[in-house]
This record gives sequence, structure tokens and C-alpha cells, in this order.
Amino acid sequence: MGKESFVEQIADIEKDFPQWYTDVVLKTKLVDYGPVKGTMVIRPYGYAIWENIQAELDARFKATGHKNAYFPLLIPIGYFTKEAEHVEGFAPEVAVVTHAGGEELAEPLAIRPTSETIIGSMYSKWLQSYRDLPIKINQWCNVMRWEKTTRPFLRTSEFLWQEGHTAHATEEEARGETMQMLGVYKEFAENVLAIPVICGKKTEKEKFAGAVATYGMEAMMKDGKSLQAGTSHYLGQNFAKAFDIKYLDKDGTQKYAYTSSWGVSTRLIGALIMAHGDSRGLVLPPKVAPVQVVIVPIAAKKGGVVEMCEQIKQKLEEMSIRVEFDNTDASPGWKFNEWEMKGVPLRIEIGPRDIENGKAMIFRRDTLQKESYDLSTLAQTVQELLSTVQNDMLEAARVRRDGRIVYAEDLDGILKGVESGNFVKAGWCGCRECEDKVKEKTAATARVYAEGETAEKCAVCGKKAEHVVIFARAY
Repeated sequence: MGKESFVEQIADIEKDFPQWYTDVVLKTKLVDYGPVKGTMVIRPYGYAIWENIQAELDARFKATGHKNAYFPLLIPIGYFTKEAEHVEGFAPEVAVVTHAGGEELAEPLAIRPTSETIIGSMYSKWLQSYRDLPIKINQWCNVMRWEKTTRPFLRTSEFLWQEGHTAHATEEEARGETMQMLGVYKEFAENVLAIPVICGKKTEKEKFAGAVATYGMEAMMKDGKSLQAGTSHYLGQNFAKAFDIKYLDKDGTQKYAYTSSWGVSTRLIGALIMAHGDSRGLVLPPKVAPVQVVIVPIAAKKGGVVEMCEQIKQKLEEMSIRVEFDNTDASPGWKFNEWEMKGVPLRIEIGPRDIENGKAMIFRRDTLQKESYDLSTLAQTVQELLSTVQNDMLEAARVRRDGRIVYAEDLDGILKGVESGNFVKAGWCGCRECEDKVKEKTAATARVYAEGETAEKCAVCGKKAEHVVIFARAY
């Protein structure tokens, strides 16, 4: 199978980005569609990416003092009514169990769309004294949100995620936690996923239901749309008061705790695909690639070729590099194209002539460049190249994003900006009516405030601007 026939299996990334995305996730066997509408089966190659994401994040959570726990999937429906804004925000997405064991339930049970309510109820039980604070718990789990329009990884009825939930004695501590975890997400996105992100506060319209303030992490995809890659919420005392999360303080009085919550999900895999992919398929950063290096023999039947490939594989494995030796009977060209579509960062090619010359060819998936390197120092070279690829992918994505951030003075400017595939910075008066008008006229939403920036006037109504907002069309 030639390169053309491989590339022809996926839509043109320039002409039909959404179809390109769908083709890539299916052809590379990241996912398949589940039997229930809106669900996905995460296949081994896709799940391996998630496991690498989990490992990287979990280490960061533990380093910042958080511990993992697990809370029930089913939540009494009455819990949602305790926090009015929360129930209103999630009501359209909640799936409800009404029958079990052949009988109708006395109280329907919600399948968790998020766990603030059930975790809040447990914290109220566990928290007695100021000595019990802070509580810093994370859980890795699945959640369900009954979405009308779905796309694998980006928006599905059931997805995997982590959700951190913390309780603190003071507002200052809870706000500090909210910002600290946003910082953890940003560092992870940039240094592990090689995706530059813009972090900032969400508008009242876009904040999490029940939060005092929500902070988002926005990533630019290759079509210029934004993907909300993670959120961190300062919940104030809203859930503490709803669920009676209070404690006896040092001064002998009962006080309500201040809480936070924060999460990222399997949509990060969608972000990886759309931020780095190209016309040939996936381009994966080494830190999360299931296979970091693939070894492809040339003229494998010639003496010494397979043996040399095995030696190289062993050396790389000893350095904890995730490596695959493709010794199948397919042609080298077919293998090249398959592994390129799967986004493997480096490919090593070894043939009889290479061995004779003491060399090996290494192909970089991110730049599509191939160079010859000495066999004697190949393992060290591979290790260095993986680090280079990781850094170069971040820098390339940063340059691409920064070149597509524009300013607009009026509504027409916002429209032109987003239609050209950009993030648009514009002044905003803070009025909900103007925010709604931007969405109505341009299909763009306020992603986050552009921290520290000012503007003279609102791009919509012309009144004095209170903020500068980044507007973009989003997934």
C-alpha cells in the first residue's frame, strides 16, 4: 500500500477538518463507536495515551499534597436540588436511573455528571474540626453527560476524567488552591502535551454552575478553534452551605469551609490530535506517545539485520524508551506510512548497507526529516532527539498560535477574525447582552479574560470597556 492510498483514507485536513479528525481517530484505532449513541470504546492505542496522561498528572497531584479516593457513580437526585445554580446548570445533561432490581426506586438516582454534590455530602460527615483541614482529594473516574451532539474524545455522553475536590479554612487558601491547580494544568499541557495554553477567568455566563469563579485553560486547534482543555473552580461557600460542610474552629465557633474543584478529561486526547496532527495523521509528543520509537528493518532477510534491530530495541528499552520493532512481513513503505499515521515520534531504519557503514537512518515525525546517525551512539542520540522533538513541537505550536491572535475594535472585526481562524482579543463592557450578541452574530464565545490587558471601548456597544476578552469559536 503506497503513501497516497494511506493518506487517501483520511479527509483533507485543509478542506474538511472535522472529517479529518473523525477519520484519524478511527483509522489509527484510538477509538470506536459504542453501541449506545454518544458513547465511545477507547481502544488500546488510545487508552495507552490516557494512561500516560494519567501517570504524568497523578504524580503532579500527589506532589501538591492530594490523595486519590473513589466516590459512588450514583447520586440521590435530591442532592442536586440543594445547590440551585448547580442543578439548573446540569439538569439537561443528567441521566437518571428510575428502576433497579425489577422495581421502581423510591428516589431516582442521577448518574454523576460531576461529583461536587456527593463529595460535599461526605466532606460534611468527615469534617469536624479545624484540625481536619485542608481536605485535598482527587478521583479518577467516569462521568456521564447526556450530550445531543457528540464527537469522540471531544464531547461524548460518557468520558473519563479526574476531578479534584478540596475544602479549606479560609477563602485565601481555597482561592490559592484554585490558582495552583490551574498552574499545574498549564505546566502539564505545555511540557507534556506540547500544547501552549491561555489561562484566565471565565465570564459569569461561561463559569461552572455553582461556582463563585471559574478559570479555564484554552488551547488553539489547527483550525483556529478553541478547546477548553481544563478548568479550575473556586466554589466559595456555596456547596459548603448547601451540604453543611462546617467545622469547629480554634475560637470555639462553627464555621463553613471554603471549597474548590478542578478537572481535565479524555478530551485532552482530542486536543493532542487537533493541535498537532497533519495530512498524514497523528503527530504525538514523545512524553505521551504509546510508542516513542519504531524500528523498521530494510531487507530484513539479509544476514544481521534482524539481529541489529533486536540489539537496538534492547538498548532503548534499558533506557525506559517505549520502542516497537516492526518485524511483520509488510513492505517497509507500508510500515512507514502506518506508523506515520499513528504519530510515532521517531522511526529508525536499519538495512545491510547501514550496518556496513555503522549508520542508521532516523525519521522525525514532527518535521518529516530523515538523517543518518552513528550506530555506536544511537541510543543516546534517540534519547536526545526525543527531548528535542518534545520541545520543538511546543515551540511550533506556540508560534502557530501566537500568529493567529488578532485584535478587533468592533463586532465586524470579531466576525472577520474568527472566520479567518483566529483567537480575537476585544474590549468588553461586562454586559451579558453584548456577550450574547457576539455569539449570535459570530458563533464565537468569550473564552477567558485576557489578564492584564486593557481597551478603550467595548467592541459591541462602544461603551467603556471593563475587560479585554478572548473570543473564539470553540469545540
